[in-house]
Amino acid sequence: MVVLSAFFQSALVFGVLRSFSVFFVEFVAAFDEPAARVSWIASIGIAVQQFGSPVGSALSTKFGPRPVVMAGGILAALGMLLASFATSLTHLYLSIGLLSGSGWALTFTPTLACLSRYFSRLRSLAMGLALTGVGLSSFAFAPLFQWLLSYYAWRGTLLLVSAISLHLVACGALLRPLSLTEDPAVADPGAQLASLLHHGPFLRYTVALTLVNTGYFIPYVHLVAHLQDLDWDPLPAAFLLSVIAISDLVGRVVSGWLGDIVPGPVARLLMLWTTLTGVSLALFPMAQAPTALVALAVAYGFTSGALTPLAFSMLPELVGTGRIYCGLGLVQMVESIGGLLGAPLSGYLRDVTGNYTASFVVAGAFLLAGSGVLITLPHFFCVSAPTSKPQDLGTEAPDTKVPLRRKGWERTELQKDPESQRLAAPGLLPHIGAQRTTVPSAS
Repeated sequence: MVVLSAFFQSALVFGVLRSFSVFFVEFVAAFDEPAARVSWIASIGIAVQQFGSPVGSALSTKFGPRPVVMAGGILAALGMLLASFATSLTHLYLSIGLLSGSGWALTFTPTLACLSRYFSRLRSLAMGLALTGVGLSSFAFAPLFQWLLSYYAWRGTLLLVSAISLHLVACGALLRPLSLTEDPAVADPGAQLASLLHHGPFLRYTVALTLVNTGYFIPYVHLVAHLQDLDWDPLPAAFLLSVIAISDLVGRVVSGWLGDIVPGPVARLLMLWTTLTGVSLALFPMAQAPTALVALAVAYGFTSGALTPLAFSMLPELVGTGRIYCGLGLVQMVESIGGLLGAPLSGYLRDVTGNYTASFVVAGAFLLAGSGVLITLPHFFCVSAPTSKPQDLGTEAPDTKVPLRRKGWERTELQKDPESQRLAAPGLLPHIGAQRTTVPSAS
């Protein structure tokens, strides 16, 4: 159920963000503003979502992820609702960028952090399955939004997007947080933050993801406009985003599966997918024929989707599951710099040069730079490095308790109760070894 919640949550956050390029041309025409200024709408939303992630992490540590994610769903829907009444770009900056972005910050990071605590042996696959929601929703939302725009204009379409976003509340209700024995040892957020800021591999990893984030979202913001510069009709241009979305979905599942079975550090696979994503981005301006553009869309969708689950599943290996809320929140906050600057930089290059060639080439260069930083992570060149053991800043407790605070349930030793072993799903336990969890009592 936690994977299901993360699936729909990722669909309703990044599925909407990735399909936002269909609104781009409408906003340019409605407000008579240059591309660079309109690009700030999506960039502010992405940046607020990532910069506000530590707030979502801190609130989840104190109150649990369920109420935090439900509150975020209300904020995300409210921002889209208010955006339908906008009369200037400033209104869109505040409604979509700030308000909806704040709602996304309270949903995305707490959900994935909660999911990371449920899995160790199958973490990459679980993360890949959860994040396939992004690909499926992007495939559906891009043509759906374009079709809605043709009937209801951008204001009516934003009202409907607001209604769709409200389903994030149901995603939050599905979350069921775990309590691990290492939590009391790392409960102080200040101490966690201080230890992370002195952890070299974590800092290098954060820099790498920030560079990747700068170029990652460029096709979702500017690809439709680039295709219209090539005299494509709006609907086929939006359909190309759906091609990317399907490839993205396949890439996430394949990457999650490979991340659990390929020996050696996950960083090597992550570097491979990041490099290929950068190359495909840089080649977009070179393609003019529809066949070549579709082929590049498939390549970009697959590789960009493949890097995402590994980027999240690798973090617990660096900082441990006990610090995953703080670590993931801090990474999301720092990489928001890339999300904030990437799309406006591409829009500025479009305004200066008159086309999107420089925009896509520079975006690809940022991802290649991030690949270079990933090479510096520990055990990258080892032939047989451990793939699932966390490189903790401390030691984790060998006996992991998972109390489910529910009346009428009692704690039982998994090792001593065969019925408990039958009820426990493979791969759900946060750690392999001596563990304790809760199962229904005989009554």
